[in-house]
Amino acid sequence: MSRGLRAKGLGLIVALALSLQPSALFAQAHRIISVIPSTTEMLFAMGAGDRVIAIGSYDHFPPEAQRLPRVGALIDPNVEQILQMRPDLVVVYNTQTELKRRLERASIPYYSYEHRGLADIFSTIRSLGARAGVAAAGEALASRLERQLADIRSRVAGRPRPRTLVVFGREPGSLRNINASGGEGFVHDMLVTAGGDDLLGDIHRQNVDMTTEMVLARAPDVIIELHYSPDAIENPDTAAWNRLAAVPAVRNHRVILLTGEEFVVPGPRVALATQRIAAALHPDVRW
Repeated sequence: MSRGLRAKGLGLIVALALSLQPSALFAQAHRIISVIPSTTEMLFAMGAGDRVIAIGSYDHFPPEAQRLPRVGALIDPNVEQILQMRPDLVVVYNTQTELKRRLERASIPYYSYEHRGLADIFSTIRSLGARAGVAAAGEALASRLERQLADIRSRVAGRPRPRTLVVFGREPGSLRNINASGGEGFVHDMLVTAGGDDLLGDIHRQNVDMTTEMVLARAPDVIIELHYSPDAIENPDTAAWNRLAAVPAVRNHRVILLTGEEFVVPGPRVALATQRIAAALHPDVRW
């Protein structure tokens, strides 16, 4: 066979492999470990929860996952326990290089996950669903979430977009060490989808450290403070913002507290979280 014919034949084989569904390229997974909250939620939401045998230390949803053993988290995975459980798929975060190296040495397959914007959530649901052997359910889940977000966009279309500051955290009882959402990431995308104008949209980072002087200078119309840890949810504290009476959001009583992990876990609850942000920004819309 000539070199040209061999190359053509190889090209056809590669093209055929790429045309196959991902689920056809991998063995179906039946013993899955997920150490990332978002991917744990994805697996259960697409009906693969019965294949999950262990979860991460900070995986709090869904409730049915809580009966499973925990094997550490992002910075402290219990590698020995993971290996002893003989999984046929481990879902890891992309930065867990040591864990990936150990899994490779043990010939244990893994799925490496990393999130940025909203679009990454849907592509991950689809690819993880295919990798876990539930491609159709993954496609259905991703498509449903995309439709829900499209509906939110249509409901707020044409309405005024308040300049909004989304705060992840600050020192309790004070306005020191304010950490807020910047112009990148899924929280930024949720805010824009919900009909808000991101106050820090010009800063191309997911997190921005702010001073009170910066808040005064930027003068947000709305401040949304997210509380997602159990302690913060039980002990909400927004009174500190009253010290910035010159800020429109404070002056007009538009400092809004939203509680729940769905705001910071980039998984199947993003549509719910986006709708809650939209309802806070546009309370006159029927939700």
